[in-house]
Amino acid sequence: MDKPKIASGCPYRVALEPGKTYFYCSCGLSRAQPFCDGSHQGTSFSPLEFHVDKQQTLWYLCGCKRNNPRSGPYCDGSHIHLDW
Repeated sequence: MDKPKIASGCPYRVALEPGKTYFYCSCGLSRAQPFCDGSHQGTSFSPLEFHVDKQQTLWYLCGCKRNNPRSGPYCDGSHIHLDW
């Protein structure tokens, strides 16, 4: 598996707490999307550890798993360019 599975065609809207550590699913296999549940084991993918430093009502995390690495787990609109 060289590309992650597309978990969703749109971003996940989630509430995140400042100061807490999160693990974003980068493989697309997790049943706890958009967070890692360990389903990546045996693949070349690893979860992305990230922290939120400010209070915000909702965060948009990438569901297509094709966002630019510079965007981290946050949706950058890459799902618009997918070839469905």
